[in-house]
Amino acid sequence: MADVNALLRQLPAVDVLLRHPDCHALIAAYGREMVVETLRDTIDSTRQNILAGQSPAIEDESLLALATTQLEAHFTPTLRPVINATGVIIHTNLGRAPLSDDAQAAMVAVAGQYNTLEFDLDSGGRGSRLLHAEALLREITGAEAALVVNNNAAATVLMLAGLAQGREVIVSRGQLVEIGGGFRVPDVMRQSGAILVEVGTTNRTRRADYANAVTENTALLMRVHSSNFKQIGFTEETPLEQMATVAAEHSIHCVDDLGSGALVDTSQFGLAQEPMVQASLAAGAGVIAFSGDKLLGGPQAGILIGTRALIDPLKRHPLARAIRADKLCLAALSATLDHYRRGDALEKIPVLRMMSRTLDDLNHTAIGWMRQLKTRGMDAEIHIIHGESTVGGGSLPGATLPTALLALHIPNPDEYAARLREAKTPIITRIAEGRVLVDPRTVLPGQESVLLDTLAAVHQG
Repeated sequence: MADVNALLRQLPAVDVLLRHPDCHALIAAYGREMVVETLRDTIDSTRQNILAGQSPAIEDESLLALATTQLEAHFTPTLRPVINATGVIIHTNLGRAPLSDDAQAAMVAVAGQYNTLEFDLDSGGRGSRLLHAEALLREITGAEAALVVNNNAAATVLMLAGLAQGREVIVSRGQLVEIGGGFRVPDVMRQSGAILVEVGTTNRTRRADYANAVTENTALLMRVHSSNFKQIGFTEETPLEQMATVAAEHSIHCVDDLGSGALVDTSQFGLAQEPMVQASLAAGAGVIAFSGDKLLGGPQAGILIGTRALIDPLKRHPLARAIRADKLCLAALSATLDHYRRGDALEKIPVLRMMSRTLDDLNHTAIGWMRQLKTRGMDAEIHIIHGESTVGGGSLPGATLPTALLALHIPNPDEYAARLREAKTPIITRIAEGRVLVDPRTVLPGQESVLLDTLAAVHQG
């Protein structure tokens, strides 16, 4: 007991630690109030350890080191950059599409300064935020009008609320999908005030099914692209062109919830051809809704394009203000769309650049990484194996791209992967057959050194 009392008496007071030279930087970084509270907690926990029979370090420097660790953990943001080494290109859990350098620069430019969000430089009066991306969308897609809101679910709700509230919307049973987070098309329809009319069967819906379901209260025929699953076998789906023809014959409109938002032909990457926005427009859809942060490769946004007669009323709808896009979204989206206009989208937009990488290129990168890990002293068994990357993000379901993987043979792969996630810059990998796999396809330029340093340090540490 005497030893315990002696240790307790040696514990410094908070004021003593506050006067320590090492504490000055902590106060400057985190504020005096938070540092005082953390020091008290540190001293109290050390006191409890002593009373429990332990012999913790009680020197001023040791206690300040513990407090520093606690402060760093407390102030570490929960929304942090990570290195995506999974090979999932549009990774929903990791923020979907990373932005191009130009899109990032555009966001910084408007974030740090006043800007022309709703100001007309020519007249000196009030302008409209709706104009910033609309001209680009019209030029790229050929649509008469466009509107940007904060995500595609919001775009779909606005489309239905503005064009079909209290009226019927005919949808194939095979397209009553559930998207991420448990959101289902019937639920979205209900919230919009539209009346869902299901036609066809789960696997087969014909043109006649749509035509026979039209009544005096029908407002829309709606296609919902099954972007996160696919049907195979005994299936039949009515082409959008035929749906648009049926709609025209009954003096109603055909709309398309396209979701993934491809503006380029994905078959050029060796993938299946994802329905393109321009094709939906050419097929006769009056309004097309799609995402900005999937295959388009921009920020989170819901985009509506179509005829002026249908889009303009949506701009004036009361719901449009509640779900409008902010200045950062509009800046990043405009910069992303500018890549398509300039013809450099495949080189500048990260998700398209990732999809276009060849197996030879990836294999060369993986071999170089294996050699560099050896020079960093990593003595684990490392192999280069061929595998598959996936597009992800509710786009091109089941589609994969051949890749070269860095396969790390680690005694405890789950523990190693967990420690990688705890690193200063977390690294997200995948595990298969007892090996930690690192896919170079989704590692961004400029991340290579941090990736390799962390892989080696965590293994050695």
